[in-house]
Amino acid sequence: MNRSVAGIIPAAGLGSRLGQMPCSKELYPLGFKTDGSPKVASEYLLELMQQGGAEQIYFILRSGKWDIPAYYGDGENYKMPFAYLLMNRPYGTPFSVDQAYSFVKSKTIVFGFPDILIEPENVFAQLLNRQQETEAVVVLGLFKVAHPHKWDMVETDTNGQVKVILPKPDNSTLTQAWCLAVWSPEFTEFIHEYLQDVEPKFIAGELKELPMGAVIQAAIDNGMIVQSVYFREGTCLDIGTPEDLKKAIKRLT
Repeated sequence: MNRSVAGIIPAAGLGSRLGQMPCSKELYPLGFKTDGSPKVASEYLLELMQQGGAEQIYFILRSGKWDIPAYYGDGENYKMPFAYLLMNRPYGTPFSVDQAYSFVKSKTIVFGFPDILIEPENVFAQLLNRQQETEAVVVLGLFKVAHPHKWDMVETDTNGQVKVILPKPDNSTLTQAWCLAVWSPEFTEFIHEYLQDVEPKFIAGELKELPMGAVIQAAIDNGMIVQSVYFREGTCLDIGTPEDLKKAIKRLT
């Protein structure tokens, strides 16, 4: 069944690891467009989503990050509509994603983090192809990383099916992390219902923050099939820390 594809971009973070910034970290200038004008960090993800067939984009913002809609506007420059939703449950990325529930519940979702730079360019097309081949509810894009404590680490079987996700483990022998995904309406519904069940614990202060990987693991535990594509020659660079932002600046400017 062919469904329309929508992109969800969580942009509600404070960017506190980078210290004081003159703009939202998603708008930090990194490199240049083909016309010579500056390119900002989140535009790399937007281009990947566009190449993956996204027909509309939903940014999830924190109140005060108005420079993002001021910069991007309605999406006319990308020939697809942009929408901006406000995060109102500050308990982690899954809660931000769920803000788009009523708008995207019947769509195929392409998802990524706007402060992670990823290659190759056709990552989402490959994930969507794997989803079609395997009928998996979720397909994760996996990359080799050097510092497991910074990532959601992933264990798969020989067929690429995801068995375990470990969010930012202190120590791990795993070498592959996920940093982008595609999923079906079934998983969008699962997120929505799962968060309704666990939200009281966050409101009561029993839990502080829920990583996206934990919700995907919960889906696996509930019998959902989560597949993966390992980009052996691909790269991912999280610019959320000063040292990695320096690497990105050197690479792209």
